[in-house]
Amino acid sequence: MTRTWNVLVTGGAGYVGSALIPELLKAGHKVTVLDLYLYGDDLFEDLRGPNLREVKGDIRDIAVVKDALKGCDSVIHLACISNDPSYDLDPNLGRSINYDAFLPLVRASKAAGVKRFIYASSSSVYGVKDEPEVTEDLPLEPLTDYSKFKALCEQELNAEASDDFTVCTIRPSTVCGYAKRQRLDVVVNIFTNQAVNNGKIRVTGGPQKRPNIHVDDMVRVYLHLLQQPSEKIQRKIWNAGDTNFPISELAQIVRQVVGGHVEIETLPTNDPRSYHVSGKKIRDDIGFELKYTIEDAVRGLVDAMKSGKLVDPLNNPMYFNIKRMQDVRLK
Repeated sequence: MTRTWNVLVTGGAGYVGSALIPELLKAGHKVTVLDLYLYGDDLFEDLRGPNLREVKGDIRDIAVVKDALKGCDSVIHLACISNDPSYDLDPNLGRSINYDAFLPLVRASKAAGVKRFIYASSSSVYGVKDEPEVTEDLPLEPLTDYSKFKALCEQELNAEASDDFTVCTIRPSTVCGYAKRQRLDVVVNIFTNQAVNNGKIRVTGGPQKRPNIHVDDMVRVYLHLLQQPSEKIQRKIWNAGDTNFPISELAQIVRQVVGGHVEIETLPTNDPRSYHVSGKKIRDDIGFELKYTIEDAVRGLVDAMKSGKLVDPLNNPMYFNIKRMQDVRLK
């Protein structure tokens, strides 16, 4: 039997959220979205109804958080300034959203009677690893403030767990593929955009490995976690995604899907990050299997570009977090 929840999704109008909210509603859950809606207010226009509540507000405002939590019994916490470049744009802003607001949210959730709290961390918490497989038991060596605060939040969340407050953490790989609130500033999506619209992919470096996960698989992870018994997920930390390719190979995959006419230009890089993330533990522990490939992600993006779902994908700031954050001057 499917368990249904009243879920608060923070950052629910973001890239992953835009794909997650429709699926949560389809599965019979009630959903509250808490988001600043920087990318437009009409994302869920066609889903509005008694099972969807939208709260436009800032996660740093505890009064807004408490209001959003009313009636909710679970939280999926996606809201953050995502990835290093966006974070580095304004480190104080990044810290205030990604770290300072975290524990108040967790404690407000407990006080509101939330039973389950699922946190989206990041596979960047591992830093650079020499091990052939990056598993969840390896020491964390975050290289940046973004990943350092992600790792600290994991610890703080587990410390708040109790018999009636189940917590778990997911460390997603880099998400790729088409979603209604599109991002085109992550590696597979960047390459696909360049291939379709420039006929040329620019690869910086090449041998460094990047783990990726299709946005629809990321959605499936959260839906799967909501159905697990508490004792199976309590204080657990899992990688999500183990599709690891050197970025030079990602470029080749994109070219195979888009067409042989696409050129690949390789430039040097000083970015040392390379890791091969393992998804074995989440498979073994709770039976989660990936369903989608990098090719699927590329095909979905190509369709969206060719059918006009994505408008001016090379220049539109709505698809690039940094450009959008500069435009709105978020503080």
